[in-house]
Amino acid sequence: MELAEKLVELRKSTGMNRRKFSDYFGIPYRTVQDWELGNRHMPEYLFRLMVYRIEMEKSQGKLA
Repeated sequence: MELAEKLVELRKSTGMNRRKFSDYFGIPYRTVQDWELGNRHMPEYLFRLMVYRIEMEKSQGKLA
């Protein structure tokens, strides 16, 4: 599975749309859109950090 597909799955697991997801991480909407569509390559370390933050906030009850 490509990183773009993993990013879409991660976003959907949070229940956020692209706009909310990009605002949540402070990343421009167009950048998230390009990553998901495969038009730009997302750094793998950044994906791992996103997963970590989401997992931590879910475990603390801050994220549904």
